[in-house]
Amino acid sequence: MRKIKVMTIFGTRPEAIKMAPIIIELNKQKEIFESIVVTTAQHRQMLDQVLAFFDIKADYDLNIMKENQTLTKITTDVINGLDLIFKKEKPDILLVHGDTTTTFAASISAFYNKVPIGHVEAGLRTFNKLSPFPEEINRQVTDVLADYYFAPTMDAAENLLKENHDAKNIYITGNTVVDALNYTVKEDYQHPILDKLTQTSKKILFTMHRRENLGQPMQDVFESVLEVVESNKNVEVIFPVHLNPKIQKLAKQVLGFHDRIHLVDPMDVIDFHNIASKCYFILSDSGGVQEEASALKVPVLVLRETTERPEGVKSGILKLIGTKKSNVKQAMEELLNDVEKHKKMCNVENPYGDGTASRQILTILQEKYTQTEIINEEAYEKLRLSY
Repeated sequence: MRKIKVMTIFGTRPEAIKMAPIIIELNKQKEIFESIVVTTAQHRQMLDQVLAFFDIKADYDLNIMKENQTLTKITTDVINGLDLIFKKEKPDILLVHGDTTTTFAASISAFYNKVPIGHVEAGLRTFNKLSPFPEEINRQVTDVLADYYFAPTMDAAENLLKENHDAKNIYITGNTVVDALNYTVKEDYQHPILDKLTQTSKKILFTMHRRENLGQPMQDVFESVLEVVESNKNVEVIFPVHLNPKIQKLAKQVLGFHDRIHLVDPMDVIDFHNIASKCYFILSDSGGVQEEASALKVPVLVLRETTERPEGVKSGILKLIGTKKSNVKQAMEELLNDVEKHKKMCNVENPYGDGTASRQILTILQEKYTQTEIINEEAYEKLRLSY
């Protein structure tokens, strides 16, 4: 039997974390699949950390990252770079992930080369094209171009149905980030930053990086964090500061002098997941962190007005608080001081799957490409009825 040639592409740290389990599974099934790994290095340093941990070596590296790169430049570089690779490799399918500019541009290039597209983490929506920017349009356009949809949840699948995508090509698999946690989280984990913290302190993991939050929103949140720490002597904050120079500068100006706010370099995936698992709660504007924390049962105060991950909000482990100073302070104080509220947020069922998404995706591909009919009767019926 001819092997199914599967090309995967990613360019950022979050994409790499979520695609790594799929690549690992592809390599476990070499008798069925031929794996071609392409990286764009949209984010060079942070991407390389993930590749090193999962021991993934790219077959092609577009290495597009430039200082002060624009979305236009990223898009055109990916389209041009991939065109030659598609013509050489002629993959049976391209797997893209999520909502990055790499994903958007790779999908266009695949379409131009008539390569089928499988969208991992398909169907996420805020229905506000500027929130998050540019991710909301990236994922919507990718779903227009895609042939197969690997939706992490029922909500995501229902979004796809409402957009008239064919239900027979929509599969609810869970999120591959849960698969990744099976590789990264260790019970006996130790790290120097944890040794610096008071054992009995309430630890908050803080991340912030979104384009729409640069400027005054970020300033307001930083000041809120500082005020909460100053008024709560048992609180310590760990802040892996994004490499964006604007964020680096502001973080040092507002937060850099406090002995219970620890500004650290961006963490590799194993450090981030394990430290997150030991925190009282997380304060973040990240999308992926919302899913990771849900699997770890750590509450998240989400520094956004919208989220494409409503399942976590419905379950209760996520709370949207925006970036307004008074709202951020109130939400942090409430979660720090209301033990029952904190306990309730922790004690929820993870809505993002059971850690088998990667295997499910490959099973679907194998059956699709060996002309075997796949009908997940239960999932299909739920989708039909919900629609």
